Amino acid sequence: MAHEHKLEIFRGLVKFKSNTQKIWGVLIFLTIVTAIEVVLGIYKPEALNAQILGMKGLNWIFIILTIVKAYYITWDFMHMRDEKGSLRKMVVWTGVFLVCYLIFILLQEGTYVFDVYNGDDAIIKRDF
Repeated sequence: MAHEHKLEIFRGLVKFKSNTQKIWGVLIFLTIVTAIEVVLGIYKPEALNAQILGMKGLNWIFIILTIVKAYYITWDFMHMRDEKGSLRKMVVWTGVFLVCYLIFILLQEGTYVFDVYNGDDAIIKRDF
């Protein structure tokens, strides 16, 4: 007996008639998110340079959009939506903890490097 895949995205807000249409719909969504990231990366609006929780707002937007893309790639293209709840939770929570850990390392090491180069007793001076 063949297993039927769910033909909807955004928790049922958008429904498709076939798997091909669903693949194209998800691809278009991911393309739009990537285009937003590229445009923000090129223009870097001044309004998003404010510090929010230790990082620029623009960096937070990039992190959030990357997580959204990873979610939809995993959820639709890797068919996690059709798996059992325990497997989905194991994969998703592992990724969530890994991303949080990597963000923590990025913030800690970035602050350390910044302090080394810009401290009063720094040997090396750089103009960031």
